Amino acid sequence: MSVLVILIVCVPLAAAIVTWYAPVNVSQNLTIGVGVASFAMALVLLPRASHATITAGGLLRVDALSMVFLLAVAFLYATTSLFAKGYLALGDGANARRYGRRFYAGLNLFCWSLIVVPLVNGLALLWVAIEITTVISALLVAIDDTEGASEAAWKYVLLASLGLGIALFATIMMYYAGTAVFGASYSLSYSTLLSGALHFHPVIVRFAFVLAVLGYGTKMGLFPVHTWLPDAHSEAPTPVSALLSGALLAVSFYAILRFFQIAERSLGPTFPRDVLLVFGVATLLLASLYLLSQRDMKRLLAYSSVEHMGILAIGMSFGASIAVVGVLLQVLAHAAAKGTAFYGAGSMVRKFGTKDMTKIRGAVSALPWSGPMFVLAVLALSAMPPFGIFRSEFYIVEGGLSEPRDVIVAIFVVLVVMAFFGLSWFTTETMLSEPPSSASVLEGDVLVVTKGEVSNWIVAAMVVGLVALLILGVHPPASLSHLLDRAAAELGSVR
Repeated sequence: MSVLVILIVCVPLAAAIVTWYAPVNVSQNLTIGVGVASFAMALVLLPRASHATITAGGLLRVDALSMVFLLAVAFLYATTSLFAKGYLALGDGANARRYGRRFYAGLNLFCWSLIVVPLVNGLALLWVAIEITTVISALLVAIDDTEGASEAAWKYVLLASLGLGIALFATIMMYYAGTAVFGASYSLSYSTLLSGALHFHPVIVRFAFVLAVLGYGTKMGLFPVHTWLPDAHSEAPTPVSALLSGALLAVSFYAILRFFQIAERSLGPTFPRDVLLVFGVATLLLASLYLLSQRDMKRLLAYSSVEHMGILAIGMSFGASIAVVGVLLQVLAHAAAKGTAFYGAGSMVRKFGTKDMTKIRGAVSALPWSGPMFVLAVLALSAMPPFGIFRSEFYIVEGGLSEPRDVIVAIFVVLVVMAFFGLSWFTTETMLSEPPSSASVLEGDVLVVTKGEVSNWIVAAMVVGLVALLILGVHPPASLSHLLDRAAAELGSVR
């Protein structure tokens, strides 16, 4: 199993190097192969990680918690590689070849960095890994070289660098808290920190945890440090948007959970849960309000991601084991749902040539496969049964009621319903309305197109995402359920 952990880290990095030099058609197929292989390796690791911790030297470590996030990242790597082949319309010119080379090398490198984050062993390596994701993803946001993309990338770099500076300070403070137990020089590995956390100075741990939530919350999209997210998601190429939303935000949340583990063991559950509750409610409130007024398709999905990050934070604040299981299931279901939704959005951008929802009508008729599947993905994001997000949010609400935190649960439900109305308006007006009558002309402000799919590769990626959502919602595999239970136990919650 240790060899498999090393392979899942090394293979995407090797693919990034190869795709920098290979022809575009080779890069496309290689990326698909490596993405699928990475997800397959993650599935092979799953049963073992459900029962024990896997280590590879002192640098790599897979436990149940990290396995949950590895599954989310690897799944998106596989499906996004399928989508990218159908989405990118690359010609044979020198500029197209140059763009394809940069895109596929960057995509594989970005996925490699996302895989590394949950596998490294220790707070210092965790910070380095997330810093690498920032550099690579910022370059991918700006890859289209438009004014909007460059501005979004610059804003992202500024805010993410500020946040990671705060996160580095949090890491230093947590290291300082451990010096009272381990001396001036010791390893920042998770097992070391957890073994001594009970004896850390509580004031320092509180300070470090708040800094970590604020710092890594910048990358996660928590209020008030979320402002880079809608611009970056909107301006990046759609395959990159899917990875930013479903994977990058998730691994940033993973970093917060590692600090949460230490803080909960050192301080008890009340303080870290209350901190997450404050950030979560503020984030969910902001996202729900913004979702009611969005007209840009990708910005709408970006604010939906902010909404779900608020849900994750609130779910962790409840603390009941069923709520924590719901949070971890939400990580997986959100990755599948948001990836599928962005794939559908990408299909419409290619079909209609715009992200402006006021100019798109009758998209279900124009896109007979990806259109209806996009509607299903939006319904999944809105927590409609029988999809995985319904199950995960049901668990979160059940956990909140068992605490009991009835008022917070009521606020949670009201805000989620507000977000649903924002998403459902888009679905009704853009997807389910009657299509205009002519072909390939602009009639007033409404675009009219001929019927037909953009690419079967996009359809395939969306089918895989919806199947995963149904499995997570109807009957998660026993090995996955055991993994979620064990991960919840590692976070201090036991059924």
